Amino acid sequence: MDQDQSIKLEDIHYTNFIDYSQIPLIMPMIDAELSEPYSIYTYRYFLYGWPDLSIFAYYNNEIIGVVIGKLDKHQKSGRNRGYIAMIVVEKKYRRLKIGRILAQKFIDKIKEKGGDEIVLETEQTNHAALRLYESLGFAKMKRMQNYYMSGNDAFRLKLFLVDPIDPHQKSE
Repeated sequence: MDQDQSIKLEDIHYTNFIDYSQIPLIMPMIDAELSEPYSIYTYRYFLYGWPDLSIFAYYNNEIIGVVIGKLDKHQKSGRNRGYIAMIVVEKKYRRLKIGRILAQKFIDKIKEKGGDEIVLETEQTNHAALRLYESLGFAKMKRMQNYYMSGNDAFRLKLFLVDPIDPHQKSE
C-alpha cells in the first residue's frame, strides 16, 4: 500500500481511549506491526489502567495509529516512570510524522502528570524506531539479548524528564 499523498496532518485527529469497542479495532493493527503478540488482558491492563495515556490517531474515522503506555512509581528508584508499551502507525500512513506526534503527545502527558522519565524497548533491528526515539531525546540504556520471541535483541531506551542527579532540575 502506498502512502496517500493527499493526507494533511490537520485531517488527522487524536483522542484518548474511550471504551472497549476500540480494542478490537487496534488489535489486528498492533499484531500485524509489532513482533510480539499481546493478549486481550495486556490491552485491558494498559487501556483501563491508564486511559489518558493511550492515544489514538484517527483519519476518516479509522484508527491509523496508537500509543499505549502507563505511569507508575519504579520499585527500585522510586522515580515516576512512564512506559511506552506499544506504538504503531499503519504502514500506509507512515512517514507523515504521526508516530512522532503520538510519541510527543505521550511525553507531554507524562510531563503533565509529574513523570521523571520514560522507558521503552524496541528491536535492535528497528532502525526507523531507534531514529525516532533518539531524535526525541531517548538514549540507549542497555541491550537485552534474545528479548523477543523471534530471538532478536532489544534496546531499552530512556528519556529523562528530570535530571537524575538533581531531581529538582527539570530537563528541557
